[in-house]
Amino acid sequence: MAASNSTEHAPKRRKVRQDSGTVTIGGKAISVAGYLSSSPKPKQAEASSLTSTPSTPSKENPLLKARRELPIWQHQDEIRTVVKRVGTDVIVIVGETGSGKSTQVPQFLYQEPWCRRHKVKLPGRQEEGYVGGMIAITQPRRVAATTLAQRVSVEAGTPLGKGRPDGLVGYSVRFDHQVPKGTKIKFLTEGTLLQELLRDPYLRQYSAVVIDEIHERSLDVDLLAGFLKQILFGDQTQRGGIPLKVIIMSATAEVGVIQEFFGNAAAEGRDKASNVELLRIKGRQYPVTIHYEPRPVPDIQDALLKKIFKVHVEEPLPGDILAFLNGQEDIEAAQRLIEEYATTLASNVPKIVAVPLYGQLSIEAQSMAFRPAKTPRTRKVVLATNIAETSVTVPGVRYVIDCGKAKVKQYRPRLGMESLLAKPISKSSAVQRAGRAGREGPGKCFRLYTEEAFNSLQDSDLPEILRNDVLGAVLTMKARGIQDVMAFPLIDAPEPAAIEMALLHLHFLGALADDGTITAAGETMARFPLSAPLGAVLLAAAGPEFDCVLEVIDAISCLTSGDDIFMHVQSEEGSEEVEEYRKDVQRREGDIITYLTTMQMYAAENSDRIGWCKKRKINIRNMKQALNIRRQLRGMCLKEKLLSEMPPPDPQPFTPLSPERAESVIKCFLRGFAMRTAMLAPDGSFVTVHGKHVVAIHPSSVMHGQKKEAIMFLEHVYTNKNYAKKVSAIQAAWIAEALGR
Repeated sequence: MAASNSTEHAPKRRKVRQDSGTVTIGGKAISVAGYLSSSPKPKQAEASSLTSTPSTPSKENPLLKARRELPIWQHQDEIRTVVKRVGTDVIVIVGETGSGKSTQVPQFLYQEPWCRRHKVKLPGRQEEGYVGGMIAITQPRRVAATTLAQRVSVEAGTPLGKGRPDGLVGYSVRFDHQVPKGTKIKFLTEGTLLQELLRDPYLRQYSAVVIDEIHERSLDVDLLAGFLKQILFGDQTQRGGIPLKVIIMSATAEVGVIQEFFGNAAAEGRDKASNVELLRIKGRQYPVTIHYEPRPVPDIQDALLKKIFKVHVEEPLPGDILAFLNGQEDIEAAQRLIEEYATTLASNVPKIVAVPLYGQLSIEAQSMAFRPAKTPRTRKVVLATNIAETSVTVPGVRYVIDCGKAKVKQYRPRLGMESLLAKPISKSSAVQRAGRAGREGPGKCFRLYTEEAFNSLQDSDLPEILRNDVLGAVLTMKARGIQDVMAFPLIDAPEPAAIEMALLHLHFLGALADDGTITAAGETMARFPLSAPLGAVLLAAAGPEFDCVLEVIDAISCLTSGDDIFMHVQSEEGSEEVEEYRKDVQRREGDIITYLTTMQMYAAENSDRIGWCKKRKINIRNMKQALNIRRQLRGMCLKEKLLSEMPPPDPQPFTPLSPERAESVIKCFLRGFAMRTAMLAPDGSFVTVHGKHVVAIHPSSVMHGQKKEAIMFLEHVYTNKNYAKKVSAIQAAWIAEALGR
């Protein structure tokens, strides 16, 4: 017989309500006053509760404390005074990287009276319109624009994201826009502001435009400077008499050319440079010890990894490492090797974590580079392109490893093609890189080249406009109504031959009429955030002859999402396995249809997209970005009436593209890339139609090793020989058809 429980359960006590401020539970009276809405207190008492008393000192906001410690904080009154001064058209601020220019200057200015939105009479309008109310701040790279916007939004008390519809800070970059309602500070890439100029030629929504990092002299920033000069010294009635403030910021001291450029346009009878004010902000720089290699390094990637491991084992914590590499492919290869190395470390050695930082990364992935390592006793290694030279400041860095090279775009007029090659950096870049080690304390910079090699470097980089194809720049000028592009004000004018070639190319693409004026097609091309040839491809796809806009968008999305979506496999064994998995996306028509098929299969995958990519060694980050680009291009094509309706949402069942449809897509691409074609020669080589140069199909192409009557290629790279990349098989008759339109 089971023993009975001798303790009986006492009957449950009921909750007894005593008064409006307490309840009794189990015989205890508990106050609930804090959970109930109380009667309003007198205002005086409320105010006194916010005033700190000596016994309970108020704790300063850590973000405000960090802002106060920035070198530029001491200059805020001086900056405000100079900017609001009547008659000062342009303010040039020179401050070292890390002085706080990019984050603080817009915050110093957005609450100023001149920065309010004004209701004014505008020419050609019956009713009054609004001018001003926002500050634009441009960056040469999307990573800088998005990262700075995130930081400033937190400092301003309205963090971006988290589903909030309003805020003080936003950003707009190619294929990514977050501009909350009520935005006062907007970070943009230079290219995005150029796009806005086409819709808003007098930048009426802005009270000020801040051009940051002008020392980088990108092609877009030179073009932007020309347009701003025209607005500043043009018809002020177009802005209702409300002046546009222009603030130019540079990390290097050589700003004489900028002063001269804007000063030259001052009104007659006024001293040339009196309309340009120069402010110099001293940076915060600790000593940095420079270490050179005793002799030239045969393998940069290998030397860089060995140096990272040596620094990690020998140098004390805290102190993160910032390593400069050439591009995304090198960064991802180094990241994999560091992750392997991390697993072999002894338990008494600090952990190591590798974090990438380059232009095409998602916002979430970028932010990892700016956060401390999650685990204690861990050293962070930031693997970056030259974006980390001046555009963004990575906190916690004490050691810099500089490979001494950067990928540089260069246009070859003789071939009519652009190359992207790793070339030695300039002395100016090397100094900027080394300086990153001395932002928070004494640091060290390890240069993976000799001192003699440093002394032989050029003093500064050639401005992009003098070494790049100016096709996009000329199209933007034409779309903005500039008839005589040769007379357009530029800090450095490109060679007349380069402009003439761009005009001829635009005429071939259908963007310009015979008399040099822009066509309706050209205006549409200019509105797309794509190169002019890709814009021409999209327009061709919308025509009744081809009617394949969705397919072309799928291909373009993969082509513009970063480095190649197909990752390079090192080992032969791994390569064979991956090739087997990739067979279902590879098409005999070539790379364009392979990209298109990859996007369609990826979008159709509804169970495990990450696993699908991993099997085929497809870059997951780039595919996510491609999907984002695809969504936005579809929306733009709908707006431009290239699509009649939005397609159904993903995932949709995958149906392989028919050979006839594939032919239509390739013919559309020929409309933009007929100049990049080659014919098979009797000796088995390919000879370009334009320029008669021998090219070989790159090993990364699905067409590698094949002999076809003719090929079209979208890219041309120079290594040990001339390579054609992103190749498709075509017929010779198609080239004649495309060229003879």
